[in-house]
Amino acid sequence: MDTPPSPSGTERTDGSSVRIGALVPLTRPGWVEAGRHLLAGLELAVRDVNDVGGIDGRPLELVVRDTAADPQRAAAAVDELARLGVAALAGEYHSVVARAAAARADALGLPFLCSSAVLDALTEQPTEWVARLAPAQSHGWRIYADFLLGAGHSRIAVAAEPSVYWASGTGTLRDCLAPRGGTVIELDTRALAPTAVCDEVVDNGATALLLLVGHPEPAVSIVKSVRRDPRLAEILIGAPAGQPEFAEWKTLLGDDGAAIPFLRYLPERLSELGARAERALRERLAEAPSFVAFEGYDTIAVLADVLRSHGVDRARTAESWPRVAVEGTRGKIRFSRTPDISVWQWAWTPVQVVDRDPADPDRFRILHAG
Repeated sequence: MDTPPSPSGTERTDGSSVRIGALVPLTRPGWVEAGRHLLAGLELAVRDVNDVGGIDGRPLELVVRDTAADPQRAAAAVDELARLGVAALAGEYHSVVARAAAARADALGLPFLCSSAVLDALTEQPTEWVARLAPAQSHGWRIYADFLLGAGHSRIAVAAEPSVYWASGTGTLRDCLAPRGGTVIELDTRALAPTAVCDEVVDNGATALLLLVGHPEPAVSIVKSVRRDPRLAEILIGAPAGQPEFAEWKTLLGDDGAAIPFLRYLPERLSELGARAERALRERLAEAPSFVAFEGYDTIAVLADVLRSHGVDRARTAESWPRVAVEGTRGKIRFSRTPDISVWQWAWTPVQVVDRDPADPDRFRILHAG
């Protein structure tokens, strides 16, 4: 079921507004909490744009569609939004879903600024129609591999589910670790219960276990099993995809969810714009905003700048990606062509490896930056 119109504006059909289609996971099996933060960032930025006159006097409006982590549903939403006359697409969190949306947007000639999905191969062939704010998975996960090696971990077990995204991440880790004497041991969570995962980690002599699995399950059950296993008292649990970023993680795991390093895409200090957005997002969400909320805000900031400068013609928007120079919440945003990346890419968003502090799980510790 489609979501109701966002508070940023009703779905007008008289052409008075400039409309942007927003793809967001808002129901299960999508990562609903990530979707909520992404939408909050998108909506806040739309409000800020409209507060200073919109797009040449026309209000900016979001037309929101719930992807529910379903690639086919996302592709159908792109078709619908194109028919509704949106000037561009924004959003999406799940990489496999964003890939389906990007393919459809490319086929239709509809500009798509992807907010959060990191899969390197967002489209099969190079495209002029798609740009991305989030760093490519290979970039972020290489930084995570550097963190593991620097912390003394070279024998790494990965508890993984079948997915293009997880397989890509495992490949990046292996490519980074192997030349430096590291080993990656793959454990199939389809065949192994959480307690059996613990047995395999022990038997293989791994010093770190990475969760390349869905949230909340089986990630939460695996963490609980590891924390209860006295054989694994010294094991590092990691979650490079960012599961511990959101409040639900702490709610479900309490102290067991601390000291689990993950990737997030924030600088050490937010820009002045970022600090203002942080305060407004905190009020809107009634909790600390995640990096995903800032990705949403920056998406609209970029699109608004492009639409003001180049008009609402779709082809002109796509042609403008290499000329973008926008102050976002996390730094100056520019797009370029990056080797092995098929879309226009911000290279690079600030990347941190952080965890929740065991002494105060509401506080995040920066362990490594790249």
